[in-house]
Amino acid sequence: MAEGADKESKTEEATEKKIRDTVEKGQLPFSREAPVLASFLAILVFVVFFAEDRAVQLAGFLAIFIERADGWSLKTQTDAIAIYRIVFLQIGKVVGIVMLLLVAAGVSASILQNTPRFVLERIQPKLSRVSLAKGWSRLFGTRGLVEFAKSVGKMLVVGALVAFTLRHADTRLLSGMVTHPVAFTVTIRDLVINILIAIALFMTLVAVADLVWSRFSWRQDLRMSRQEVKDEQKQTDGDPLMRARLRSVARDRARRRMMSAIPQATLVIANPTHYAIALRYQRDKDAAPVVVAKGQDLVALRIRELAREHNIPVFEEPALARSMYKQVSVDSLIPPQFYKAVAELVRRVYMAGGVRTKMKATA
Repeated sequence: MAEGADKESKTEEATEKKIRDTVEKGQLPFSREAPVLASFLAILVFVVFFAEDRAVQLAGFLAIFIERADGWSLKTQTDAIAIYRIVFLQIGKVVGIVMLLLVAAGVSASILQNTPRFVLERIQPKLSRVSLAKGWSRLFGTRGLVEFAKSVGKMLVVGALVAFTLRHADTRLLSGMVTHPVAFTVTIRDLVINILIAIALFMTLVAVADLVWSRFSWRQDLRMSRQEVKDEQKQTDGDPLMRARLRSVARDRARRRMMSAIPQATLVIANPTHYAIALRYQRDKDAAPVVVAKGQDLVALRIRELAREHNIPVFEEPALARSMYKQVSVDSLIPPQFYKAVAELVRRVYMAGGVRTKMKATA
């Protein structure tokens, strides 16, 4: 009941982070039917391209081996080992090709589904993998029963396909028995090819359906609840309260740094209470006046207080102050549209002989 309720609460699609973490752990969608299909195709390739020649060669060798049995010496252990090696070498030439094709098919089926990756966590020993309770649940749980039902269904369908393919094979087999062994081998090969083609077509449908279902169920298993999405967002971006605190600390530091630069200002432009912009202009250093501080309301009042403490001229220009406040930033040159107005104020400062006294601009 709890598991069903938990699944019902997972209404959100998996985030990119969760998908990335899952992939890094090696938990990828995988169709078990794709390697089975690849194995049938590998056997089909062997039967079509290699079986006839290899079967004829092996049959010829065994015929000679049996007909001339008295020609093989078995007096010593070395003789027996030599015969053993010869026989199994001939058999190995046939079996080896089949094994190579099966291995190549299985590896290819896995690679085509997912990019190979080394995941240490997947090969680490875990007690749950040898737990009888876990194993019992895997075998006889819902998923285990579904897999068992699928296997039984596939066996029944494959059996029906084999029976359908061989429905007229008895006549061919009986006629082939009285022909040359090589011709009878071709008859057997043709029947096997027909059976493998029928099974491969059926397994293709099963593999495609299972591949689609495995990826769909993988996505479904990764779905998240809204609370999980929120928790992940907190872990990624940090706690909102902490972020607000960090922003506040950063603003305080920037404000203190800005206030410490006011003593180097040449003049301050302000309206009576709301805005204040402190500018620095040194002919041999600055290409244009530089904004060393700006603020509004309480910060603007503090800028004016510091200006008075350091005998920095304060010009009350409400329109200019409002306009500049919106368009300038600290530690940058003023925009060209303010050059003329600010140049007049700088000129008045220098006309005063560089003495820093508070001045009020006329309207």
